Amino acid sequence: MAKFTGSLMGMGNPLLDISAEVGQDILDKYDVKVDNAILAEEKHLPLYKELADNYSPQYIAGGATQNSIRVAGWILAANGRPGECAYMGCVGNDEFGKRLEKCAAEDGVCVNYMKDETTPTGTCAVLVKGGERSLIANLAAANNFKPSHLETDESKAIYESAKVYYIAGFFLTVSVESLKIVAEHALANGKTFCLNLSAPFIIDFFRDQVATALEYADYLFCNESEAAAYGKKHGLGEDLKEVALKIAASPKKNAARPRTVIFTQGSGSTIVACDGKVSEYDVVPLPKEELVDTNGAGDAFVGGFLAGLLTEKDIGACVEAGHWAARFIIQQSGCTLTKACEYKL
Repeated sequence: MAKFTGSLMGMGNPLLDISAEVGQDILDKYDVKVDNAILAEEKHLPLYKELADNYSPQYIAGGATQNSIRVAGWILAANGRPGECAYMGCVGNDEFGKRLEKCAAEDGVCVNYMKDETTPTGTCAVLVKGGERSLIANLAAANNFKPSHLETDESKAIYESAKVYYIAGFFLTVSVESLKIVAEHALANGKTFCLNLSAPFIIDFFRDQVATALEYADYLFCNESEAAAYGKKHGLGEDLKEVALKIAASPKKNAARPRTVIFTQGSGSTIVACDGKVSEYDVVPLPKEELVDTNGAGDAFVGGFLAGLLTEKDIGACVEAGHWAARFIIQQSGCTLTKACEYKL
């Protein structure tokens, strides 16, 4: 691998999405709520074969952080900045892992996977009903990322070159120690660390891990359901603007840089809080008939925002880039980058 000299590094759970249109019967059968994300339990495991056998699913490169990094790389390359993005996670030494690597490379991402010889690449069932998505992740190899991977020469070259780091909350179930290594490097070198809360179950069941990661976060992303879950869990009230302000003001390791909190709300306005001030940015609504599915919308928003951040745009321009990317992705099946990016930063 040629030495990485780019500016953005992501670390997370690489998963191959198995995406299919389903009816309410499947959601009921597997006890799945619309527009939610969960980890697979024993009762969910037959679902993956059922989708493959009966629903002609699409196989799409996924994993929340990997999606965001791919979108950021796609936008940056279209704006004269190719080769800016790298990604780490753990996959199996199998066909699905090779497919993920090929897809990320085609989108211009420098992939540095840890390979697990004994565990298959992780998968995520994406159940699409009426344009809304429900995610059931079977982490498999993704669950086996180890801090030792960060000690390799390739990994060190990546995180030492990078200036911005992005990790989704889903990774908190895998290796907080690895997150801390990257976050401490960012802190020690005055670099930018970004975090996503990812799903209500992360907030509800991994409270200590979230608290550890949040102290490092210069930018925190989440959607309205995650924001509401965090507000409820920590007694911050139900007004999401107030919740955003309180999270922005919560303890932070790098006190020299205020934390920016970004709440997306689907087609509702995006809330941004920083330094005691809160702003809202309207989303241009997409006609219902143009919506394919919402899988990857939040990931794409982050990708667009990070592309803006890396090109030193102001917050409004970063949010606008995020909105554009999310709008593009919800007109595709999953987080697929089907044509050249037309967005100019």
